[in-house]
Amino acid sequence: MISVVILGAGNVAHHLYKAFFSSENVTITQWYNRNKNHITPLTNEVSLTDDISQLVEADIYIIAVSDDAISDISKQLPFEDRLVVHTSGSASPYDIDQKNRRGVFYPLQTFSKDADIDFSEVPLCLETLMRKDYKHLKSLATSISKITKRVNSDQRAALHLAAVFVNNFTNQLFRVAHEITESQGAEFDLLKPLILETATKVQYLSPFKAQTGPAKRNDKKTIKRHLKMLHNEQHKVIYRLMTSSIKSTHAFDLSALRDHKNKPTTNKN
Repeated sequence: MISVVILGAGNVAHHLYKAFFSSENVTITQWYNRNKNHITPLTNEVSLTDDISQLVEADIYIIAVSDDAISDISKQLPFEDRLVVHTSGSASPYDIDQKNRRGVFYPLQTFSKDADIDFSEVPLCLETLMRKDYKHLKSLATSISKITKRVNSDQRAALHLAAVFVNNFTNQLFRVAHEITESQGAEFDLLKPLILETATKVQYLSPFKAQTGPAKRNDKKTIKRHLKMLHNEQHKVIYRLMTSSIKSTHAFDLSALRDHKNKPTTNKN
């Protein structure tokens, strides 16, 4: 049985709590947050504290707070030489105070408190500064997820940056699309099967091969028509930027298409 203490009460902390609480191999020894009111509904399930000096002993301490707070909270920990990890995708394990053994327990997923998630399908990216600590962190990870991966700091930072593109930026594009449909009284829900198909397609095709649309085929008339329809200048900037990026990525395809069109026809008769 692996004992853990959770520090923090944000979205990640709440989902980790649910996953650990449901695991047969993990015991949540304590949950700390400086404002205990954020976790009081769980009083009957786990020991809570808002006094960091009263933290109890555990195998692993998980700091699930904002990146800016990791260093400060780790300095306040009232013990030494224990395994302390944070859950950030971009912060360094060295942000944790060196008085303790340090690592990273990064769940590569988007979390909202009110949205249920199957944690067994969440990739857990693991990193420890000491080799002996990886085994313990791996055991904790496999207790709640089927997907665990050892990564270094550069790989984790790249994954986090890529996640911003595929999740945060994509969701913003959904919001723009929602605004566009609403402006004409069209139903955004009609786009949801397309959204699902786009996400499904990259499970078996590379994003390069999955690309379609007017920018890839250099459909200038459609692109011009779309730009004319957009009245929000920011939306026009986004459209032009994305169109330019797709054109640049698939320039070879366009060149091959032009060559094919210009190729003289051979008379076989």
